[in-house]
Amino acid sequence: MTAFRVLLVVIILVLFGYTGVVGLNHGWNLLPIFFGDILAMTWPGQFNLDFTCLLIFTGLWLAWRHRFSPGGLVLGVCGLFGGTAVLAPYLLIVSFQARGDLKELLLGRSRM
Repeated sequence: MTAFRVLLVVIILVLFGYTGVVGLNHGWNLLPIFFGDILAMTWPGQFNLDFTCLLIFTGLWLAWRHRFSPGGLVLGVCGLFGGTAVLAPYLLIVSFQARGDLKELLLGRSRM
């Protein structure tokens, strides 16, 4: 579990650093570019569509893990729109709450 936590911390730092540089250099208006690539039917668009599907799975898993409670639904929407910027810190936090139990990490305490 320690290696997984280290990986999550590295991912969080790299992602937030990279996002900051891109945002400062190119602006924060991602959505028109993101969906424009999808509509253009290009390889960047294919990647963005695939990534959108992963974001949907992320949001669904987060909501499911919390039994589609109101908080779980909010968390799911945050995961859908925030992606790894939401999922990695979430996994880091719940890895400590689960005390290293991978089953609890994936399923949530309420499903144990």
